[in-house]
Amino acid sequence: MFPKHIACKCNNREHPPQSAEAAIKVLVLIQMRFTRDLPRIMLWAAACASPTPNQDACNITSDTLQLLNQGRCLFRSILPSDAAVQVLVCVFVVMTITSLVINGCTLFSIDTSEDLSWEPRFALLKNLIVSDVLLIVTQGPTVIHCLLQKTTLVYGAWCVSQFFINTVCVFCTILTITCMALERYLYVCQGIYYLSILTTKRLYLILGFTWLTSVCLSAMITALLSLAHSNSLLGRPITGLLCEPDTLESLLGFPRAAALFRKVSGLVVTLLCIFSYSFSYLRMYQEARNAVQPFQQVNVRARKTVMFYCSMLLLQLLPIFLKIASDALWELKGNRAMIQLLDYPVGWTSGGTLHIMLLVMLQVPPCINPVIYGLRNREVREALARLLWWRRENH
Repeated sequence: MFPKHIACKCNNREHPPQSAEAAIKVLVLIQMRFTRDLPRIMLWAAACASPTPNQDACNITSDTLQLLNQGRCLFRSILPSDAAVQVLVCVFVVMTITSLVINGCTLFSIDTSEDLSWEPRFALLKNLIVSDVLLIVTQGPTVIHCLLQKTTLVYGAWCVSQFFINTVCVFCTILTITCMALERYLYVCQGIYYLSILTTKRLYLILGFTWLTSVCLSAMITALLSLAHSNSLLGRPITGLLCEPDTLESLLGFPRAAALFRKVSGLVVTLLCIFSYSFSYLRMYQEARNAVQPFQQVNVRARKTVMFYCSMLLLQLLPIFLKIASDALWELKGNRAMIQLLDYPVGWTSGGTLHIMLLVMLQVPPCINPVIYGLRNREVREALARLLWWRRENH
């Protein structure tokens, strides 16, 4: 505060200071007092403007621990048994490594063989292998990490990215299998026109079509899901070890448009694959039967081949069938049907068991696809043997 006589003189505008010396003394006094009190003013303003570091640290730690405990509780609701967790870790590690090794050897043997690299069926096989490897790389390590940490996956950038990549790979796998069945039909039943129909340019267009269609469908599904996104959901654990449709939709409040579009598009693509596969192999079996009919014999080899590929198709589409069945139950009977779907002992829930079954079955197609369409062929086995023998001689 100013001295009383100075304050009186300042407040009285009708009586200005009598001398310049008094004004200078006032300015010097104000400057000295302000300079002396400046550190105190700054400390007081900082203390009022922001909370203390200890308070921030306590808030952040409390929120992190709360989310971590929530994720662990959700994990225990899915997998209450430690023995089951250890078994699943071994299963996913073995299946991931096996899938990567088999797919890598098959792809490398096809690429290094001049006799196989130009054939349309092996070009489609390479496309299928790329899709399977991308699927197993995004799924396997994610699930293994959640199992080792004993917590569910956290909603964020990786969760949405993994969901998008997996959706693209699933659509691409189904479309590629469909194209492979139609290619075999052209080769067996339309052999005269095979090379003129399936040219190199058209083959590249088919490969591009599979990826473009898969990306467009997945982008549409992800975009519809993003309409229900909220920043407050970031960092929250989901109800699963993988960001698959059910877990992501449950976190986002079951957006109707996204769920309906996903179910309809998935059903249409799956039915297209089944019809194309059935038509192709049925026509091939009829052609093989007609070839031996004049000799009044039964083409046993053709029948076994058709039965083998049809049974393998069912195994490949088994996770898709499980997902379609669960979606149908959700649509027709709601939550009560899902609760009564399976009867397990206390501690296990039908939803958690169904989620684990789906995760395990999603790892099966990448393991068996290169065996069905690659290593089962004599040409691929010979190319792989030559490759391994050549490397052994060089070393």
